[in-house]
Amino acid sequence: MKVALAQIRVEAGEVNANVDRAVDAVAAAADEGADLVALPEIFNVGYFAFDLYHRRAEPLEGETLTRVARTADEHDVGVLAGSIVEDLAATETASTPAEDGLANTAVLFDRDGERRLVYRKHHLFGYESAESELLVPGERVQVTPFEDHTVAVTTCYDLRFPELYREFADDVTLALVPSAWPYPRVEHWRTLSRARAVENQFYVATINGSGAFDDAELLGRSSVYDPWGTPLASSDDDPALVTATADPETVTEVRSEFPALDDRRL
Repeated sequence: MKVALAQIRVEAGEVNANVDRAVDAVAAAADEGADLVALPEIFNVGYFAFDLYHRRAEPLEGETLTRVARTADEHDVGVLAGSIVEDLAATETASTPAEDGLANTAVLFDRDGERRLVYRKHHLFGYESAESELLVPGERVQVTPFEDHTVAVTTCYDLRFPELYREFADDVTLALVPSAWPYPRVEHWRTLSRARAVENQFYVATINGSGAFDDAELLGRSSVYDPWGTPLASSDDDPALVTATADPETVTEVRSEFPALDDRRL
């Protein structure tokens, strides 16, 4: 399966322009033969535009995700809408214990634009960030089949919590990680992403944004790691389309050749 990571430029509050860039990137990736395209974290509003979260929050049926779903259908490609700020109370098909508040929500659409997976970020960032004050955490991890893979989604700060990935390690062949990871923590980004691939022996695709906010700059470097932790494709901090082939048989082969997961003592 060909995976494309759409590292688009994200501008604070420029929702229409950001979504335009997102759907254009999806179309371009589909034209290049991608089977699955992934977008960054809070790609429509901008992660660091905290003062706009309440005003620009949307339900799952809102304009941003509707456009992404339509684009997936039109171009016959799976799309991970990296995440949006979701208005839980306004969502008609909520699948979370929370009845109101805002969540950092990623949605995976299939080639027909149908919703396959909804993931609400578990670990909310508190360090010099208002995310943990403004949002409620998700409580459910979902996985879904897509093509020949079984796919899971986690978001950005989740990378620092390996126990979350262990919850689905036995079932998953590809973990998608939409992010808004800023400078200067470049080595954290690389090391944690690679470690999650190595210790769980599955593909990890990390999708970051590009662009600067008032007090932060996204470091880009979207990457795909194979089950050995080998980087298959990566970018710098400029807008880019990062593509790589992820073969689920490779996961099986690596786990057979080096069956470390069998030695866990729980």
